[in-house]
Amino acid sequence: MITPYDCVVVANGSFPQTDRPLELLKNAPVIIACDGAVQNIHERGLAPTAIVGDLDSIPQEMLERYADRIHVVEDQEINDLTKAVRFAHASGYQKILILGATGLREDHTLGNISLLMDYAPLFHRVEMMSDYGLFLPLLHTATLKSEPGQQISIFSMYPCGEITTEGLRWPITHRRLTAWWQGSLNEAVGTEFTLTLSPDARLIIYFQTPPPA
Repeated sequence: MITPYDCVVVANGSFPQTDRPLELLKNAPVIIACDGAVQNIHERGLAPTAIVGDLDSIPQEMLERYADRIHVVEDQEINDLTKAVRFAHASGYQKILILGATGLREDHTLGNISLLMDYAPLFHRVEMMSDYGLFLPLLHTATLKSEPGQQISIFSMYPCGEITTEGLRWPITHRRLTAWWQGSLNEAVGTEFTLTLSPDARLIIYFQTPPPA
């Protein structure tokens, strides 16, 4: 399997169970783990390249086993996911996939998804995948790949910005989305769709994983 990412960051949320994220993790050239995710990674026969965090969630056995690759970051103003993502950026990686950042506590899920806006300027590509779909941040006008009938949701993080869509079943034209629900539950009609953003628009796009054929 050829992976489109040069690094996978694994957070301590719901560990992936479905084939696509697990395959990407298995084939990742580099795995950077938040300290609480190390046990799950190890139990699947994989080894993290680096472990980042304040070490409040890592079992003692894992701490000893992987002592040579631990990077302690004590900063309490940022969460462990951000510590790991910043470590990936400082290490020079530019195509990042984040796993395990959703599920379990809903407040962690919402916070982690919103952090994609902070991460987007740091990388050429940064995406967040769960067992159900894929989130990606969008800072500029873009045409994105899709599958006909694929469910698409658009979340505006800067409601002062205007967006226009082409290629979705329910078009949006020069509109400001002032609440998260307003751009949700749309649908791709073809193999791509275009989102035109005003200079002050910032979006997070969600692609639902198509069901198995």
